[in-house]
Formats: sequence, structure tokens, C-alpha cells
Amino acid sequence: MTLPGTATRTRGREAVQALAAEVSKLVSLPATWLTLGGALAANPVLAIAYTVAGLRGSAGTPSVPDLGLAPIGYTQAGFVILGVLAACSEYTGGQIRTTLTAMPRRALQLTAKHIALAIVVLPAGVITAASGVVLAAVVLGDTAAPVTAGRAAGALSGAVAYLALTTLISAAVGALVRRTLAAVVVLLGYLFIAGPILRDHVFAARYLPDSAGFAMWLPPADDGGAVTPVHGAVLLTAWTAVLTAVAVSVYRRRDM
Repeated sequence: MTLPGTATRTRGREAVQALAAEVSKLVSLPATWLTLGGALAANPVLAIAYTVAGLRGSAGTPSVPDLGLAPIGYTQAGFVILGVLAACSEYTGGQIRTTLTAMPRRALQLTAKHIALAIVVLPAGVITAASGVVLAAVVLGDTAAPVTAGRAAGALSGAVAYLALTTLISAAVGALVRRTLAAVVVLLGYLFIAGPILRDHVFAARYLPDSAGFAMWLPPADDGGAVTPVHGAVLLTAWTAVLTAVAVSVYRRRDM
């Protein structure tokens, strides 16, 4: 007979071990550092390019957060690929069988994988977003438009949260598709092709993950129906939770 307190401690220990195992697998994956390194390297270059272009082509006074965070729209590709790789890498060589033998509780295993991904992605997101803002501030110097500390902090935190949540959504899609290339094509095709087209032609597209996420760190449009940063955060969090829940449910019912 197992006492209730003992069962709780056992499950808690199992959860900690599952999380530790998923973090270890993620940080030992060379693709993790190659993908994040590519995004971190590309972001400063794009930030400088956006800032210089803003200085030359802007009729008004350029804003540090707007120009410094503009590259996020492109460097998010690295975070998307990382999310897919985290979910699909074990299917490539059949390592998923070993994982499920060691951690038969599938819901716990996939949840631990998502938490481990968030642990790795959040610092990377901070570095990525902050590097763009710092470089934009250096390039603009005294020509930058005055921005309150609250506005700058809000935009920066919104961009970091957007990168983290987008990575988790990518991991959920990867878990559903189970094929790296297919998942990457679907996600990047949506973010860079379908998403922009929908935003230009469909009113309801502002509630989709990418549009809602952009509202977290981009200034909202002047129209009354614009999604605010708070609403964008709620919408993107809801999309993340729903897609993750669907991925967990499907994962539990599959043979492998």
C-alpha cells in the first residue's frame, strides 16, 4: 500500500527527473546551438540594417524599440526551427522508443519537453531582442525619438514572450507532424507567406497567432479594432495552450 504523501513525492520526483532529462537532451543537441547561434548572429546585422534604413528613409523621428525589434519578424525563423527540432529530433533515429521506455507517461514527457524548451529559449529570446534594441540605440544616438522606460520595457518583454510562445507552438506542431521538414515548411510558409496575405485581406486574421503576437511588441494601429499588446498576449498564450493540449492528447493516443 502506497501512502498518499509517498505517491505525491514519487510523482513530483518523476516530474523533476523528466524535466532534467529533457533539458539535458535539448542542450546536448548540436542543432540547438547552431539554430540559436544563427538567429543570434543574424539579429544584430538586421537590426543595424533596419536602423540605418530608418535614419535614411524615415520622415519622422525613428524609435529605438520599433527599429531594434523589427528583425524579430525574420529571426523568429530560428526559434521556429528550434521548436520543431526539439519535437521531431527523436523520431529521426528511433530514439523515441528509448525515451518512452524510460518515461512511459507520455503527457508528462511531452509537457517536460515544452518546459525544457521554454527554459532554453527565454534567455536566448532576451539576448536576441535586447541586442537589437541596444544596437539601434547606439546607431541612432541623439536622433532617436524619446521613449518612456515603460514603453521600451513593454516592447522588449513582448518580443521575448512572442519568441518563447512561438517556439512552443512550433514544438506542438512538430509533435503533431513528427517530420522536421514538413513541420518547418508548414510553419515558415504560414509565417512568411500565408500570414501576411491573410492580414492584408481578412479582418479576423488579426486574431491568428502571428498577428496577435506582433501586437505584443509592435505599436497598435490607430483603428479602433486593433489588437492591443495585452489582448495579443492573451490570444497568443491561448493559441499556445490549445495547440499544446492537442499535441499532448494526440501523442498519448499514438502507437509510437
